Amino acid sequence: MSDHRTYKLIEIVGTSRNSVDDAINNAVTEASRTIRNMDWFEVVETRGHIENGRVGHYQVTLKIGFRISDS
Repeated sequence: MSDHRTYKLIEIVGTSRNSVDDAINNAVTEASRTIRNMDWFEVVETRGHIENGRVGHYQVTLKIGFRISDS
């Protein structure tokens, strides 16, 4: 049996009013509803929205890799 796998890579954006961690978890949780075999993610961008001189919400762009082959 081979250890080679094939992955597909997608890019999504998660948001949260609370924290960057929550934005990441929200994105992964939502993606898991329709995408199977997710194995890893990479944060590629972090940004936010300012409201009245304070952080209003966080936005995190993620690349998510998921297996399309186990051969």
